[in-house]
Amino acid sequence: MAVFTKVLVANRGEIAIRVFRTLRELGIGTVGVYSEVDRNAAHVAYADEAYLIGGGPATESYLNQERILDAARKAGAQAIHPGYGFLSENAQFAHACAEHDLVWIGPPPEAIKAMGSKIEARERMRAAGVPIIPGVTSAVESAEEVRRLGDELGWPIAIKASAGGGGKGLKVVRNAEEVERAFESARREGEAYFSDSAVYVERYLEDPRHVEVQVLADAHGNVIHLGERDCTIQRRHQKLVEETPSPAVDEALRERIGAIAVDAARAVGYRSAGTIEGLLSRESEYFFLEMNARIQVEHTVTEMVTGLDLVREQVLIAAGEPLSVRQEDVHLYGHALECRINAEDVANGFLPAPGTITRYVEPSGPGVRVDSGVQAGSEISPLYDPMIAKLVVHGVDREHARRRMLRALDEFAIEGVKTLIGFHKALLTHPCFIEGETCHGLVESELMAARAAELENGRPTGAAEVGVAAVREAVRSVEVDGRRFEVRVLRPEPAFADLARRRRERSRSRGAAGAGRDAVVSPMQGTVLAVEVSEGDEVEAGQVICIVEAMKMENEVHAHRAGRVTELSVAEGQPVTTGPPISSAAVRASSGVVASRPSETGMPKRANSCLPWYS
Repeated sequence: MAVFTKVLVANRGEIAIRVFRTLRELGIGTVGVYSEVDRNAAHVAYADEAYLIGGGPATESYLNQERILDAARKAGAQAIHPGYGFLSENAQFAHACAEHDLVWIGPPPEAIKAMGSKIEARERMRAAGVPIIPGVTSAVESAEEVRRLGDELGWPIAIKASAGGGGKGLKVVRNAEEVERAFESARREGEAYFSDSAVYVERYLEDPRHVEVQVLADAHGNVIHLGERDCTIQRRHQKLVEETPSPAVDEALRERIGAIAVDAARAVGYRSAGTIEGLLSRESEYFFLEMNARIQVEHTVTEMVTGLDLVREQVLIAAGEPLSVRQEDVHLYGHALECRINAEDVANGFLPAPGTITRYVEPSGPGVRVDSGVQAGSEISPLYDPMIAKLVVHGVDREHARRRMLRALDEFAIEGVKTLIGFHKALLTHPCFIEGETCHGLVESELMAARAAELENGRPTGAAEVGVAAVREAVRSVEVDGRRFEVRVLRPEPAFADLARRRRERSRSRGAAGAGRDAVVSPMQGTVLAVEVSEGDEVEAGQVICIVEAMKMENEVHAHRAGRVTELSVAEGQPVTTGPPISSAAVRASSGVVASRPSETGMPKRANSCLPWYS
C-alpha cells in the first residue's frame, strides 16, 4: 500500500528508524536528515537517502525549517513525518509543509496550536466539560498573583509554562517564600525552550498517578481510544518506565477516562495519533493535564497490547484513509512494559553521561522489542537527549512482563557510558513496583542509587553474583584432614563500596584539575543561565550560586556550607565543562564545597540529591 512514494522523517535516532521501518513495510521510500554531529548516526545509514541539514549549532539543525523543506524538495518527498520532539508540535512548520505541497503526517496546525498552549487547552477542556486540575485558565503576570493563588488553592501549587512539556517550565512551590525564584525560573525556561514566557498556576497533586490515554482520529469523524498507559515512574518530571494497562485502572475507570480522552480530542478537531495526559488522584479523580499532539516515546507499549502499528495509522490517516479499527474492535491483550535506557549516572542524581558506546548487545527472545538508534562506536552527544534505547516487553500479565523485563535487562550489554540498566533492575525488584504502587520518593533516593550500582554492569538479577562484578579478596587458613591450606575467598563488594570509590575518584579528578577543596564545579557540560552571587558575598548553606542548563534541564548549583565567595569568573551565557572549576577560574566558598541538584524534582529536597563527591 504505497500511499506516498517518499516520506521525509524530520528527526534523528531511534524514532527516525522506527518510522522508517513502517514506511518500508508500506512500500514507501525513506528520506533522512542529519546534523554535522550525526554524520555517522545509525538513522542516516538506515534511510534510503539522507541530506545534511547542518549549519549553525547542531541542536538547531533539526529545528531548521528551511533546510528541512529544502531537503524534502531535493528528495522529491511527498510528505513529512516529524517524529516526536523538535518540530513535531510546531504549528508554523505544519503550515509551511502545506504551503510547499507536502503532506504533514500529524494533526492539523489549528489543533497543535490549541493544545500547544496549556492555558488555551485548559480553557477549551473546561468549556467541553473535561475535568481539569483546579487552577487558572489565564496567564499569571506577577509573583504576588502567584502567592494569592497559593493561599486560595492551598499549598503546594505548580507554576507551569504555558507552552511547556517534559518537565521543562514546571516548578513546584510549597510555600510563599519559594514563589519569587520559582516564578522567574518557570518564565525563563518557557522563554528559553518554547519562546513563550507565559505561565499559569494550578493545584499540585501529591503523589498522583500519571495516566495517559492514546487516541486515534481520522478526517472522517472517527475518534477512538486505545486504552491507558501508566507513566508514574519519573525523575525530574520526565518518564523512565511506562506500562499498560495501569495497575490502578479497572474496566469501569478505563471506559470513563477513555471517554474523557475522546471528548478532549473532538474538542479541538484532532486528527492523527495523539495522547491525552492526565493525573489520577488517590481517590480515583481523573484530571486533564495536557495533550501531546504527536506520537509518544511510549507508544510502543500500546502497540504491544493492541497489535496495532500506530505509525502506520498516522501515515494512512494523513493519506485520507479512515481508521482501520472501530472502538469495539480494540482489546488489550496481556501487559507491556517499557524501560528507557538512558545514558545517565544514577549515583550522580541522574545527570546525563555522554560518551562513546564501546560495546552494544541488545536482548532478544520471546516478547522482547528494542527500539534504538545506536551501535558499538556510536557517540551519545551532550547536545541531544541522552536516550540510548527503549526496551519493551510483553507478557501474559504484569508479573510475567516484569520477569521478562528483568531477563531482557540481564541480556542488555552496554559499555563505554553509564546507563540506567542497573536502576531498572533495582526498581523492578523493589516491593513497591512489584505491588504496583507509585514508588513516590524512591526513584531518586540514595537507596536506589546503591542498589542500582550493585546490579549494574550486567550482573544478573536473582542469580549468583560472585565473580560477575567487583569483588574483594580475602585469604583464609583452613585445615583438611590435618593438612593446612591457604584459601583465597572472593566476595562481591557491597553497593556502598562502589559508590564510595566513585566519590573518591571524582574528588581526586577535581583536585587534579586545580579546583581545590572549596571550588565550585559544574556536574555537567552546559551553559550558565544566571549567576546569583558576587565576589565577596557571604553565602549560607544551600544558597544558590548559579544556574546551569544542560541537556533539557535546569540545575541550581548550591553552597554546601556557609562561606564567602572569594573568586567568581562565570557570567550568564558562558559554557562550562564537567570536572574543572566553573568556567576558567575557581569559584570558592571560604568553608566548604558546593554541590548541585536539579532545580525542581517535585519531591522534598534531600541531602542525597546533592552531588556525591563533596566531603
